[in-house]
Amino acid sequence: MNHSCICKSDSLTSILLFRLVFLALIGSLIVCAQAAVPRMHQLITSYEGAETCSMCHSKAASEVMDTTHWTWHHEDPESGQVLGKRNVINNYCISVASNEPRCTSCHVGVGYSDQNFDFTDATKVDCLVCHDTTGTYQKFPTGAGHPVTEPKEFPPGSGKMWLPPDLTMIAQNAGSTSRATCGACHFKGGGGDAVKHGDMDTSLLHPDRLLDVHMAEDGMNFQCSNCHRTEDHQIPGTRYPSAVTDDQMCQSCHSDAPHEHERLDAHTARLACQTCHIPEYARGGKATKMFWDWTTAGQKNEDGSAIVTKDENGNPTYDTKKGSFIWEENVVPEYVWFNGGVTYVTLDDAVSEGQLVSINKLHGTIEDPNARIFPVKRFTGIQPFDAGAGTLAQPHLFGSDANAYWKSYDWELSLQAGMAAVGREFQGPVGYVETEMFWIQNHMVAPKEDALSCIDCHGDQGRLDFVALGYGEDRAKALLHMSQTSSFRLTGITFPEGVNQIEIAWEVSSGNQYQVQYSDDLSDWKNADDGLLEAEDGQQSMQWSDSITDRSQRFYRIISTHD
Repeated sequence: MNHSCICKSDSLTSILLFRLVFLALIGSLIVCAQAAVPRMHQLITSYEGAETCSMCHSKAASEVMDTTHWTWHHEDPESGQVLGKRNVINNYCISVASNEPRCTSCHVGVGYSDQNFDFTDATKVDCLVCHDTTGTYQKFPTGAGHPVTEPKEFPPGSGKMWLPPDLTMIAQNAGSTSRATCGACHFKGGGGDAVKHGDMDTSLLHPDRLLDVHMAEDGMNFQCSNCHRTEDHQIPGTRYPSAVTDDQMCQSCHSDAPHEHERLDAHTARLACQTCHIPEYARGGKATKMFWDWTTAGQKNEDGSAIVTKDENGNPTYDTKKGSFIWEENVVPEYVWFNGGVTYVTLDDAVSEGQLVSINKLHGTIEDPNARIFPVKRFTGIQPFDAGAGTLAQPHLFGSDANAYWKSYDWELSLQAGMAAVGREFQGPVGYVETEMFWIQNHMVAPKEDALSCIDCHGDQGRLDFVALGYGEDRAKALLHMSQTSSFRLTGITFPEGVNQIEIAWEVSSGNQYQVQYSDDLSDWKNADDGLLEAEDGQQSMQWSDSITDRSQRFYRIISTHD
């Protein structure tokens, strides 16, 4: 047999006990339980692309083709802006148009090699890229979404060989999506691992609880779909304008009052959950790219060969093809108001040299009741633009033709070809403009004991710039001095006989909150799990205890927070 299985699902199924499905295989009749999907997949004897999957999953391809993962196109109903990956400009690799064979290795289709790609062709849907469970399916980086059909070295001269995947075996083992299949694109977007998002990289393939409490393999072991709950292949979550802000995905499980203390829950009216629970990003052992300067690209060795310079961790700090980079780890986010709205700078918008161009401006202000303070990665860069037209510009980077920048290293030729690809004329001359993009931080959620404490925001060295966020100077000053450590005194430290614990007691003031913190080295302080306490009306003292079993030393401190 050299044919895939064919599942028939018609009116007969409603009267069949145990919901049996008939499978026709070259005239034979095979009966199997509908729920036994892996068994059905094992009947595949030759994978012929999406047509093979569509024999049983008849609606899947059409559903995929109705998603932005397929169309790379989005129209904002409010602003009318035409967005989506194939339309927008960014400050990483800049644009898709005219660079399709390189960019579309992260498209959920195959054969997207230029702007003539047929988005109505269901046979081009790539089912395996999302449903591979073997870890062996790989699209070739410059193959327009195709895997290789014969062994191929890439990058040239690297010694790394890309081998043809066994498509039939992969199809036989197709299953649910995973961190690995989603991460193949989302962890490595923008040109490599950890480049773009800050909170997503390959450290999330096998994270522990300290890196992400939800995805931790020693914890809940969430896959991406646990939060991005998918229906008809529509996956919630977007960087384009949305009426739903990212914190609402948190609240779908945790509610908007998840804490044991009313004062903490009151913060959810102004703060996104992520603000306190993602204290740093890029903290999985991989640095994230923070700055990209295209103006230095094109430098070569005396023999004409390309230059690639790396730091001690293997991160490229200079590449002839792309210019100069800055990488950072354990980055404290910047903080902005965000209500779900975003405006992009497109080829229709005027920009000028000397201007800092916010390519994706996040909407929200202190006056906006729908806005919350969110943590963001702010990525900055310097990139070419059309100084004559006063607009951003699309470069033609990839290709074998002389106009491709990675062939000629001539920005004028590159921009002329890139703009022509989208029906525009490059006026010139070539200029350079500083840009910034903002990425909401949603992943790398820390354990609750590592979440921000009161003093992290309301102490003298608080991380929030309240004035920049729109608070008046007097209010900002008050917010930075809400946490005090000298407004009360300890009344006792005891070690109860026969119990391996320490008991700490101190004076309190009604209505104040007290956070007990501990450290094993006087450097890294953590909030005690049960150490956030609030003094009730009339209460004068408070005590707290901790087990000291199997510890050589531990230090404690108590922080008082008051209005």
